[in-house]
Amino acid sequence: MLQRMPIFGAIRDDVLAFLLDHAEHRQRTRGEAFFREGDPGDRMFVLESGRASVVKGWQGSAVLLHDLEAGDCFGEMALMDLFPRSASVIALADCSAIELTPQSLADLFERDVEQFALIQMNIGREVCRRLRAADDRLFRIRMGEPVDAPPPTTGGTA
Repeated sequence: MLQRMPIFGAIRDDVLAFLLDHAEHRQRTRGEAFFREGDPGDRMFVLESGRASVVKGWQGSAVLLHDLEAGDCFGEMALMDLFPRSASVIALADCSAIELTPQSLADLFERDVEQFALIQMNIGREVCRRLRAADDRLFRIRMGEPVDAPPPTTGGTA
């Protein structure tokens, strides 16, 4: 199952077993937070089962940014930039997630630098994918298009 998740794509079975041996499994019940906006960014998660929402506070309300499903990772941004959490992640249903810490990644670096680099590249790709989607939404808003409309096809490439 892990190899179908974007951040573990092309990672060897022995490395996945190593990471799982060093990872904690976290359970959250419906309505419980994995973390809250402003918390220290000291770990990332990979959702194994369940659904969760990414929400950001705005003028006393929680605004939905997007939903997460099994296979999605979250919290990785804080491991890269070392800033506090930019949003909260709340379980929509009972959830199970793998928790990866900087120490588990450092242990992987000591064991297999190539596989460590591949995971870092996979995390970077995931962050870039999200940035591209956010840029597209911002552009659509500025152009007065509905954000939920499918992107127009122009025949060009980016």
